[in-house]
Amino acid sequence: MTGAGIFVKRILGWGALTLASGLLAWGAHPAQAAERDLPAPAYAGPLYTGPAEGSQQWKYDRIVTGAPGSENVHNTREPRLEVYLPAAGKANGAGVIMLPGGGLRVLGTGKGMDDEIRAFLDHGVAVILLEYRTLQVDPEVLARPPAPRPAGAEPMKFPKLEIRSANANPAPNDAALAEVLRLATADGQAALALAHSNAQKWGLDPDRIGMIGTSAGGGVAFGALMAGGPPETTPDFIISIFGPALQDMTADENSPPLFLVTEADHGPVTDGLLALFSMWKDADRKVELHVYEVPNFSMTVDLWGGRLFDWMEERGLLKRGGAQ
Repeated sequence: MTGAGIFVKRILGWGALTLASGLLAWGAHPAQAAERDLPAPAYAGPLYTGPAEGSQQWKYDRIVTGAPGSENVHNTREPRLEVYLPAAGKANGAGVIMLPGGGLRVLGTGKGMDDEIRAFLDHGVAVILLEYRTLQVDPEVLARPPAPRPAGAEPMKFPKLEIRSANANPAPNDAALAEVLRLATADGQAALALAHSNAQKWGLDPDRIGMIGTSAGGGVAFGALMAGGPPETTPDFIISIFGPALQDMTADENSPPLFLVTEADHGPVTDGLLALFSMWKDADRKVELHVYEVPNFSMTVDLWGGRLFDWMEERGLLKRGGAQ
């Protein structure tokens, strides 16, 4: 599994705002960031001051599994973020909240994510990597080795799902996942608010702060859009990498631009993004969809990044004063 597929590790589900005023070190120490060929994060630390509301009673501690380059973060109950800023000569004021994927059960990180961060930085876009809350999983379950796929097994088939209102949630009646989605959405909105409150410090244009979500991370981004609230908690644009909406969607004259990427055989994910594309077109809003005939979970930023940054340029997102 390579590239963006690292975010998912084949665990896709088929498989107020009290913000941190002082950011404490966590996760990647600057030396570790250098080993990852990334600049040291400008800021790193908890999203909230004090315990995150709604997960105070969760019992399992955060666990990181996997090998270097394909790490997985489990049992996040205290959201964290890392802020990566482009070089002063490249910075153009745009920023994205980056939301990894993993079916709301895990957050996949590693080389594919780092490649995406570098691509945004190279195009002058700041990246705020958010570790949002995920479903609690017993560490004993995580310690069990996954069952190997039989040799010569057919590619994984996704069950058919009826798509209504562009909602591609594969488990709409799962109360635990619904609660995690609610909390993850709140985390996404809090990260947007934090970016706005630090816009001057981080060199951000408050009108050009969007979200990029992979897999379930895309669902979190669409959740933040639909949750409502003040402008500083709403994304100015959304980039979704095989990440469908996980709730009913609507579009109107205020709906932001969307850039959607998926694979042709990704089942309900593809169907959900097709429905979302149609919904935005019916509302006469800006939307672009790319469906690639490639194996699921194999897409990398090398495949879709070139067109994405052209699209951002065309939408006025990569230059100061540009109109969306």
